[in-house]
Amino acid sequence: MAHLTRPTQYNIEDSNIALLGSDLEKHVREHAGDKEAAWQASGKEPETQIWRIEQFHVKEWPKSHYGHFYDGDSYIVLHTYKKDPDNEELSYDLHFWLGDETSQDEAGTAAYKTVELDDHLGGKPVQYREIQGYESSRFLSYFPKFVSLHGGVASGFHHVTEPPPDNSRRLYLISSAQVPGKATGHLQVREVPTEGASILEGGVYVLDMGHNVWQFNTRAAPGKVKFKAAEFVQSLVNERQSQCESTVYGTLCPCLLLNHWGTDEHGQGAGLFLSELGLEAVGPPQVVAFATEKALFRLSDSTGQLAFEPVSPPTKSSLSPDDAFVLDDSSNPTNPAIYVWIGANASLTERRLALQYGQHYLYKRKQGGGRAALATHIVKINQGQETDAFKSAIVGNGS
Repeated sequence: MAHLTRPTQYNIEDSNIALLGSDLEKHVREHAGDKEAAWQASGKEPETQIWRIEQFHVKEWPKSHYGHFYDGDSYIVLHTYKKDPDNEELSYDLHFWLGDETSQDEAGTAAYKTVELDDHLGGKPVQYREIQGYESSRFLSYFPKFVSLHGGVASGFHHVTEPPPDNSRRLYLISSAQVPGKATGHLQVREVPTEGASILEGGVYVLDMGHNVWQFNTRAAPGKVKFKAAEFVQSLVNERQSQCESTVYGTLCPCLLLNHWGTDEHGQGAGLFLSELGLEAVGPPQVVAFATEKALFRLSDSTGQLAFEPVSPPTKSSLSPDDAFVLDDSSNPTNPAIYVWIGANASLTERRLALQYGQHYLYKRKQGGGRAALATHIVKINQGQETDAFKSAIVGNGS
């Protein structure tokens, strides 16, 4: 019997996201002249469209699954909108999302196909690299409920409302993201390993055991997140036609007074929840430290050799339409990012390799800083399509 070979998992620490020079690049470029059928209906009107990468191919993601992503996959997300409601001109935000367990081939194909869709739309989109667990607020704003689950095209997947198989459990971390232009936070549901190491102070967790669903609120958990978690638990109970019981452990959420769930008002049963995961106490909260530097680099082949060199000062006046630039604003505590800016007259080589240099720079700059540092957003912008965040970053140093 033949044995299936598990695809090589993509490593976020690999700065060569597009795998330049690899068999994957050759495979994709062999079909570069083929017209991608998926793009023919893309970007025609204001909406969000999603595709999943399956065996080097772009497959439309069902609209009923929008907002649900699986950690074994890579996705392309196009958001088409009007900057001015009174103007017919369309603008685009183009994201490729990489799951924790996605394969190297899927990640590389997503990167290539995103460039292909960008070209199809005339270079108008602003491109974003999204890493699971570190999504941008812009990306999250497209989905009233964002859910990331274990599984994928290679290993199969489940819906969040499906009970776990017999004698198994699923653990979810619940959060509420405030997104631009929205009055209320968006619910985020992230499946995490069902183990004690997943529980940290400040979090709200839901343990799904099929017939029993437990919510655990740590002491430092925000009230609005407790409320969102309660909504999520109620949705599981409703989907299963009340064939399961729900209990809340930890500090009481006021919203629970409005229903008939079992509650643990004084946190007496917190130990029961923790013991189910082999814990006696909650781990300390995660702390993220920020550096203070901002830097600008020019990518140019004007001399016949491709050069990547620092430019000072990192301001708008330092940009040139003849080259590509990488702006490091990863020290920004509210919106850390690496921006890749492509000048209108940049060469084909500069255009093709700018995002690659941006990611390589990020890897070298943040090496040793952990996954959170390496997952810093990378945003690719063509001249004339600058976002407000980029304008703030490039102007913020005195130009």
